[in-house]
Amino acid sequence: MRNERHQEPLSNQELEIFFQYLHRFCKHDLDLFVTLEAGDPDNPAYVTITRHPAPGVDQDAYRRP
Repeated sequence: MRNERHQEPLSNQELEIFFQYLHRFCKHDLDLFVTLEAGDPDNPAYVTITRHPAPGVDQDAYRRP
């Protein structure tokens, strides 16, 4: 199932659901890391999800939604 509303921002409810799915994914499906390209194909966002902070970034810099 794909949502075709790519030109609209997420509602507060959608953002909350996104975070719930993200937490579930990280708890049950993430092994070492995952790399993704998302968003506008002409200006993509590159996303890396890992089990460790980025090199040189203090763990306190990360917030937990």
